[in-house]
Amino acid sequence: MTYVGWTTDLDKRLARHNAGTGARATRGHTWRLLYAEGLHDRIEAMSREWYLKREVRMRRLLRALV
Repeated sequence: MTYVGWTTDLDKRLARHNAGTGARATRGHTWRLLYAEGLHDRIEAMSREWYLKREVRMRRLLRALV
């Protein structure tokens, strides 16, 4: 299972998901970071998230590398 999202504090976001206090879809899993990008602003980050959520082939490749 992969998760794509944007945040201003990656460490805090990952800790929330692993503590079970994130979104319902993230509960019950131990998450680890496979890939991160730093972008200039919120609009750019949201646009990139939208694209990556639809790029299933790339997400499968990332999982295969781990």
